[in-house]
Amino acid sequence: MVYLESSPSQMLRPWVQKLWYCHLPGATRGRERVLPDGSMQIVLNLSRDFLTDCGKNGTANGHLARAIIIGVRAEYDVIETSDMEELAGIVIRPGGFSGLFGERADLCFGKSLALYDLWNDAQLIERMCEATTPADKIACFDRNLVQLLRKDPKRNMTVDHAIHLFNSKGVGVTQCAKSIGVSERHLSQVFREEIGMAPKLWCRIRRFQTIARSLHARVDTPWAELALDSGYYDQSHFANDFKAFSGLDPTTYSTHTGRWQNHISID
Repeated sequence: MVYLESSPSQMLRPWVQKLWYCHLPGATRGRERVLPDGSMQIVLNLSRDFLTDCGKNGTANGHLARAIIIGVRAEYDVIETSDMEELAGIVIRPGGFSGLFGERADLCFGKSLALYDLWNDAQLIERMCEATTPADKIACFDRNLVQLLRKDPKRNMTVDHAIHLFNSKGVGVTQCAKSIGVSERHLSQVFREEIGMAPKLWCRIRRFQTIARSLHARVDTPWAELALDSGYYDQSHFANDFKAFSGLDPTTYSTHTGRWQNHISID
């Protein structure tokens, strides 16, 4: 298996968190849960002209476009592992969707939309397939994304300030709005439009991700202590959130983790 990640070029950094490429020759059919992380992605299938629509229950429901925008989700998704023959994609930085597409992120919440509905570049995948190395394919993707950027895009400073406070200070929405100097209603509205979901839900998912990161790294900390350190009121609150977002209890997650923190094989 070949897997490569790359930081975006300078012009893309306010909007794109990372670019990635995956090549798994002879990928067999299977299912994986993909856990929510509060980010949007673009995924391109470079090996065939569709992606599999597995549905929430893991049963194939047909085909999606070969290039899709994945909106933020409040629960896990299910993917088909044979799609991993050759994929490329980007993780969009929270608040970066509007800079690339000039659209509200919340319109994509919980959805997988055809990329070409918003980006009319039918030759993108062809150009990437012509590139000879994984690094060249990522570089090709990067160049085309730069051309996609709207003229002189600006990030929303209210949302950026809120993200900083949520990530570094661990404040709640009410305290965050007060610190920024806006109403809680206004903060919730602009945050939802730029990030794709309400700030309280986004904070819950990011907190869940903190726990998942520790469990994936096999951190030797009692769960009650880990829950409190991550901002949960108690272990029960942590366990309920974990099940809501992953569909698994923490013990099952810990025994099924593989290479990637947010991918769990379905037996």
